[in-house]
Amino acid sequence: MDDEDKLRELKDARAAWEGNRDPSADRDDPFHTTSSRPVRAVYDPTDVAGADYARDVGLPGEFPFTRGVHASGYRGRLWTMRMFAGFGSAEETNERFKYLLTQGQTGLSIAFDLPTLMGWDMDDPAAAGEFGRCGVNVTSLADMEVLLEGLPIGEITTSMTINSPAAPIWAMYIVAAEKQGVPRKQLAGTLQNDILKEFIAQKEYIFPPEPSMRLVVDTIEFGAREMPLWNTISISGYHIREAGSTAAQELAFTLADGFEYVRWCLDRGLEIDEFAPRLSFFFNCHNDFFEEVAKFRAARRIWARAMRDRFGAKNERSWWLRFHTQTAGCSLTAQQPELNAVRTTIQALAATLGGTQSLHTNSMDEALALPSEKAALLALRTQQVIASESGVANTVDPLGGSYFVETLTNDMEAECNEYLARVEDIGGVIPAIESGFFQREIADSAYRYQREIDANERVIVGVNGYVMDEPLEIPILQIDPAGERRHLERLERIRLERDDEEVARCLQALESACRSDENVMPPLLDATRAYCTLGELCNVMREVWGEYQELAVL
Repeated sequence: MDDEDKLRELKDARAAWEGNRDPSADRDDPFHTTSSRPVRAVYDPTDVAGADYARDVGLPGEFPFTRGVHASGYRGRLWTMRMFAGFGSAEETNERFKYLLTQGQTGLSIAFDLPTLMGWDMDDPAAAGEFGRCGVNVTSLADMEVLLEGLPIGEITTSMTINSPAAPIWAMYIVAAEKQGVPRKQLAGTLQNDILKEFIAQKEYIFPPEPSMRLVVDTIEFGAREMPLWNTISISGYHIREAGSTAAQELAFTLADGFEYVRWCLDRGLEIDEFAPRLSFFFNCHNDFFEEVAKFRAARRIWARAMRDRFGAKNERSWWLRFHTQTAGCSLTAQQPELNAVRTTIQALAATLGGTQSLHTNSMDEALALPSEKAALLALRTQQVIASESGVANTVDPLGGSYFVETLTNDMEAECNEYLARVEDIGGVIPAIESGFFQREIADSAYRYQREIDANERVIVGVNGYVMDEPLEIPILQIDPAGERRHLERLERIRLERDDEEVARCLQALESACRSDENVMPPLLDATRAYCTLGELCNVMREVWGEYQELAVL
């Protein structure tokens, strides 16, 4: 809109239209997004008059990648359909993976249970009652071998949702793959490994921030030099959004974490283009369709500009923000759970129109229990219908150029940059965590959202609107109690059969690495081969680094 006369004419027409429109004819609705961002009745070229198309939007596959990092979009390759799965024993989860692969899933995504996430062996008293309840339990290499048995891990990518004990779990995956004859250089996948968001939102941390960050950098360094196809971190906004943040907070806090990892890697002495191309992201996709699309578009633009202009990356792949998306678990309702399939469809459509590289669709029964086989299949089929029947894969960034979407993208970028500046003013991500900045912002947002529901200013179908009193009719997954018994028997067997002297030597080597500047991945791999358990490995690190205790934030 460079023509000033034309722009004035459009502004006058808009003002006349607004003067003639009767706002009292609108429904009694606040007309705001899921994040409580006000939405106007109409958007037109005057809302994006200050934008420079080449600078701010551009073409797909070209800087600043607002419209996508690949020129061909889904015309070249569909997103990876990666259904998150894990429950009970390694045997049960292995069966679920094999089933999903036969139904067209194109990547694995492993969910781990709480004892695994916290670095406990399953026979630790702290783990009692938690076996397999929110994912699969992996206590040693023996469990990982069972989990991966018969899976084509040399041909597909694997994502692992693990954070504080990410390094030892990754070591188990690498060794199990090598025992199958798949060399580490051939392995492709993603390790979540994002400890900063644990301190901010999910709270499944073990060690204090500084040694936790050292572990992350060790894995990034090892991956950059040994595993060129592996994304050693998935910088995650998902859990920030699940904790109650707005879309802009999710975006800003996630990118702030990403920049912090970059700084730590540079301080280690790594070159920016040595590791940045393998950084990946993980976002939530909530109910507000257009807000979510705008969030993804803004994310690519902000990251590309920062990587090129602030950090001096020369490799174009370092400028790319590649991301996985999961539909919003916090949006699922226990009431009328079949409606969750509708919510998931809307969210999945927004994720694909936003240009995600891979996608998990939640199952309709996840507000009640781990997904049943039928519900998981329906969630996978949802992606397949979108890919095959909706037409969204026919053209790249089909919502690009929408006055509403472009305005939301610009607004999202501006609010994100304001938050990034506030984090810098505090002194960076770790001081912002320790001062409770992130936690307070998220808590305030979550409170506002819930207050809107309680006041009926926001309708959640089945919860405070269109309510029905009806019995639950969908099947709930039951975990086989025999799985824990088999697991503990396997753990007892490996402790009896392994070489105790080799175990002691490996644990001592790991302790020495933790006390020095040595990268911990080589000693972790040696300890894994000796069948040291997850608890033994994490306890060595606990002894050296201690455990983190969060201060209460009021």
